[in-house]
Amino acid sequence: MKFRKKLILSGAMCALCGNMFAQGLTAEDYCDPAQNRPKRIAEMRPMADGLSYSATDGRGKTIDVYSYKTGKKTSTLFNVDEVKGDVKISQFAGYKISDNEKTILLWDDVKPIYRRSYTAKYYVYDVMRGTMKKVSEKGGQQAALLSHDGRKVAYVRENNIFISNLEYGTDLQITTDGVVNEVINGIPDWAYEEEFGMSNTMRWSADDNTLAFIRFDESKVPVYSFDDYRSYCVEDPEGDLYPAATRYKYPLPGFPNSVVSVKAYDLNNRTTKTMDLPIGETDYVPSLEFDGEGTQLMAMIVNRDQNELKLFRVNPGSTVARQVYTERSEAWLEPDYYQGVTYNKLTFVIPSKKSGWVHLYEYDYNGNLKRQITNGDFNVTKYYGRNAVGDDFFQCTKLGAVNRNVARVSAKGVMTLLHNEAGTESAAFSRSFDFYVRSYSNVTTPPQYTLWSIKGTKVADLELNQAYAARYASAPKMELLKIKNAVGEEMDACVIKPTNLTGKAPLLMYQYNGPGSQQVTNSWRMEGIFYLASQGYVIGIVDGRGTGNREASWEYAVYKQLGRYETEDQIAGAKWFATQPYVDGNRLGCFGWSYGGYMTLMELTADNSPFKAGVSMAPVTDWRFYDSIYTERFMLTPQQNAAGYEQASALHRSDKLKGRLLIMSGTSDDNVHFYNTLKFTSKLNYEGKIFDMMALTGFEHSLPYCNARTMLFRKIVDFLDVRLK
Repeated sequence: MKFRKKLILSGAMCALCGNMFAQGLTAEDYCDPAQNRPKRIAEMRPMADGLSYSATDGRGKTIDVYSYKTGKKTSTLFNVDEVKGDVKISQFAGYKISDNEKTILLWDDVKPIYRRSYTAKYYVYDVMRGTMKKVSEKGGQQAALLSHDGRKVAYVRENNIFISNLEYGTDLQITTDGVVNEVINGIPDWAYEEEFGMSNTMRWSADDNTLAFIRFDESKVPVYSFDDYRSYCVEDPEGDLYPAATRYKYPLPGFPNSVVSVKAYDLNNRTTKTMDLPIGETDYVPSLEFDGEGTQLMAMIVNRDQNELKLFRVNPGSTVARQVYTERSEAWLEPDYYQGVTYNKLTFVIPSKKSGWVHLYEYDYNGNLKRQITNGDFNVTKYYGRNAVGDDFFQCTKLGAVNRNVARVSAKGVMTLLHNEAGTESAAFSRSFDFYVRSYSNVTTPPQYTLWSIKGTKVADLELNQAYAARYASAPKMELLKIKNAVGEEMDACVIKPTNLTGKAPLLMYQYNGPGSQQVTNSWRMEGIFYLASQGYVIGIVDGRGTGNREASWEYAVYKQLGRYETEDQIAGAKWFATQPYVDGNRLGCFGWSYGGYMTLMELTADNSPFKAGVSMAPVTDWRFYDSIYTERFMLTPQQNAAGYEQASALHRSDKLKGRLLIMSGTSDDNVHFYNTLKFTSKLNYEGKIFDMMALTGFEHSLPYCNARTMLFRKIVDFLDVRLK
């Protein structure tokens, strides 16, 4: 499911509070991502000299070079208006510089497919000559991958892999068996893209003579189809008198997944070999990379239950594989951790939760543990790498689960925080780790970007978002809390109160609550829940059992029984808030999106539900309707865990619905299908229950464009004005 975006909605008006809470900000100011986002700096990509980095101008016109020592621009690497020759573009959507920095891969005309995938037109720019070439003349390409020397580009078209040789002007097709909804080469199927976060499975060897890739045989995966009704956000919405049908392979729990294999194409002799890996028909390959030398393949195999991982080192020439690492879990293994492995020349570093907390472990390529890099009662949330003297840099929860801090640990194991400050911090390091760009925010401070020397000296302020902070100075603020769940365990929580609140206001509990997720963080947010608060609602959020960045036992509590403990903890949180002097305990509501939408249904159908109303957006209504990779990670298959699926089904407890429900979904949601909502509402109709419903025609899961979110928020305001007054 991977619903990491915090898509939070607007709400209703407190009967006692009135418009005095609006403070001059509109619904769009709070809810529209185009308006509520603070300024960001362009992604900074370290250059080979270790002293400079590249960044775009933000308009897709230039790629500029900046100095880490001063933070100032030193040169322009690419400018669309200065390209020589006949091939030109007006702007670019993205870029990738070759390792030798002699060429730049650029792309435009992006056409989205699913969450991460898209087709585009790709070009390669010669830095020295100032000229540009098209990667292919035969139509849009997908997942283009520039070789290390910048002379070749591998890409996918219609499920087959091509290699464009820019020096010789050739465009060689290296696979021929790719067929839509049957065989895919080089790019993942829908489920891998959504649940393993993959968009490209091709990898170049260091000498650029071998292209490794994963082949997906999805011929046995059942087809999912739905009518794609056109939204009025698209051009000519009335042009199609008959709606188009979307058909793609979508594996449900217990049904066949794609059968995968690892291949390697040799450019010298133009042959493709299958690696000799013990991949069963039900196994996953969620990671494929070359080792630190760029000569041997590192292939991960995870079993279908997703509780056992095996890492193999493979010779792409001989195809011989040797296992170098294995790990098992009492519950599940999380891709966010094991996919974060870093391959160095002599060793690799892998994050693991095997101690009960996520820490970094270093192994040699014979599988011997060299050392545990980090330890303690905290989680490593990102590994940045190692400098020349052996210091490792990482992000962690050393100051508590709601915080993120960048830390350094020496070769002798001495750990220090770069900034001992509560909040959310990340870093973008130079290649030498002598400089870094610090990103920092907390619940009252919008993101600030500053340039630092590793010696502790600030070089420059890059963006402090002062104007943005002034704009939202009157907006409601978030307060962090600690409260107890149903069995007396401490939960991280937060509250957003209406500005200038007097008396009691209705409460809306917001949640996501999927396994490993986290809503309560000491970071800046400006979203629809703040609009709700501006209209007179108290917003309560708790991270109960199953949520992430606590000890493993907290997260694993929900294994094979989704919805049970999460519901108990959300209700416990609501009852705690109901005792507070600023909350009207007779007017409690709940709201969530995606997994949070599922949680709303579970809470409204709980025996001890205290909620008068609930809003469920894009919910899973029965886990048998969701994809296999995500669902089976936490529930196994229905054949293995029939009782677990039964108790976790909101559909099967609809007869217990209490309070008034507003349920909504996008009709073109390829992730959590509209079918979930239709099945649930059909059953409510059958049972004679009254509810409210809204369908968002032509929209997918996250409503990323047009005015869909604002209209959604307005609908929720309309609903809660009636149901929670």
